[in-house]
Amino acid sequence: MTIEVIYQNIFWAAILALLCVVATVLTRRTGAPILLVFLVLGMLAGENGPGGIRFDDFGLAFLFGNVALAIIIFDGGLGTRRDSFRVSLKPALSLATLGVVITAAITGFAAHLILGLSWQEGLLIGAIVGSTDAAAVFGLLRSAGLELNERTGATLEIESGSNDPMAIFLTITLVQILQLSGDGSKAWTIVTELVRQMGLGLVFGISGGYLLAQMLRRLPLPSSLYPLLALAGGISLFGLTNLWQGSGFLAIFIAGVIAGNTPLPYSNDIHRFHDGMAWLSQIGMFLMLGLLITPANLVPIVLPAVAVALVLIFLARPVAVMVSLLPFHFPWREQVFIGWCGLRGAVPIILALFPSLAGLEHTQTYFELVFFVVLISLVLQGWTIAPVARWLRIELPPTARSPEYLHLTLKHDQDKELLVYPVLAGSRAVGRTIDRLPAAEGSQVVGIVRKGVLLEGMQRHELACDDQVMILAGSSARAALGRIFAPAAHTPSLESSRFFGEFVLQPQARLADVAQAYGFAVNPDSAEMTVEQYLVSQFHGKPVVGDQVRLGPVKLVVKDIDGEHIVAVGLKLRPPG
Repeated sequence: MTIEVIYQNIFWAAILALLCVVATVLTRRTGAPILLVFLVLGMLAGENGPGGIRFDDFGLAFLFGNVALAIIIFDGGLGTRRDSFRVSLKPALSLATLGVVITAAITGFAAHLILGLSWQEGLLIGAIVGSTDAAAVFGLLRSAGLELNERTGATLEIESGSNDPMAIFLTITLVQILQLSGDGSKAWTIVTELVRQMGLGLVFGISGGYLLAQMLRRLPLPSSLYPLLALAGGISLFGLTNLWQGSGFLAIFIAGVIAGNTPLPYSNDIHRFHDGMAWLSQIGMFLMLGLLITPANLVPIVLPAVAVALVLIFLARPVAVMVSLLPFHFPWREQVFIGWCGLRGAVPIILALFPSLAGLEHTQTYFELVFFVVLISLVLQGWTIAPVARWLRIELPPTARSPEYLHLTLKHDQDKELLVYPVLAGSRAVGRTIDRLPAAEGSQVVGIVRKGVLLEGMQRHELACDDQVMILAGSSARAALGRIFAPAAHTPSLESSRFFGEFVLQPQARLADVAQAYGFAVNPDSAEMTVEQYLVSQFHGKPVVGDQVRLGPVKLVVKDIDGEHIVAVGLKLRPPG
């Protein structure tokens, strides 16, 4: 390859990446799934498109795809908050394990019947398409301006980071079964190998994540090197776990969760850097996958691929969600939405390379079929997620966003941070003195800056707009402080009253008293409960904002939660007639 050709490749790669970044603006206006745009741009640049680039190096694609997926999963772990585990850890893990197995089994059986493959080959196809790309779902929901309740949103978030390892486990297992050519005597060895991969992934993830977090906390580095240390540490852990034949994807996700929930110096810089790296990885990976496919070869596989995709979308995923969430009592609307959010992304296409690298038969069929299934999923589900959320009425009204704030982690006590919040119009802080601010556990106001001057005797001053309040607090207090200093929503009264109701109840009010005031009957066993106790019992101990219970002519709606306690309940009257 000449120097001129190398420079041409660099130029066209940069142009493609630039087009992908610019395309994100257009997708927000049209509602198109961004990953589909990246994929189409890659296909247009390929050998059947105007670009005419020929790329068929499956080994390089597998290498780059693995690294890119590791970076994306690490970023997902960094962004997973410990608070989301309260209501969603168990159901998400059920979806990520049992749900993937059920999805793979139903889809694999359909592929066996439709394509006439052996049942092992059919199950391999089911395993390859078994995991979802919920990160793409959240991108679509954010661009549509939708906000889900915590139970649904956190379940999808945790599932997206933890279901890839199970799909990889199943794919590798079935590839090994096919390589054994029916030698059933080694089947038990494969099962133990599966358990070993998950066990080593957990061990390496927990120990490596703790070690990485301590390195980020204690090593004295220039500020610009902390994000690079996090990335290099995560990828090193991924590689080491795989060398020991564990699940590197599970290990790097767990490490990301541990590091992301540890107070770190320059944590905002680390998160912003990895968000950018995750975007770059998605752009590069989908462009590469678009280049790897030859659209002309897809024509013979169109009808079988459509049939397999429809089984996956309308049967396998909904059944898997229903069975996996059965013990957790999710409302039916949320189950339907989670079932529709089974969007397929890059992982299935990368997994479709495993059979080729293992030297199995029908490898081209696997890859082209899986590619087309992902394409159908992106088009059908990706374009309809926002309308389905509105149709099912599971979105919350717009809420006030946490304000931008500055923070500094204390060098010798990194469990504490110095936070600087602006006092914004409409926030709960305006007009209050420090001793009348709502409590945030473990926080202490250390100063007020007004017009560039530190106020003396701050206890006697009422907070005014544009003041800067300096607070010493633990990282766990950020959520509570965000509610205190959050600005008023732009249109809160109309949308909030429609959703949460016209009145606000104290959660400690007796249900019997509320029933008497509004003329509805309650079960004698519930009459002496408080409104909070009743709502907690109705949602099996884990209510979230937006949960509703109808009692005769009224609806009780959970309006605000602080920690594990309901602090405000809306009362919505049924329209007359």
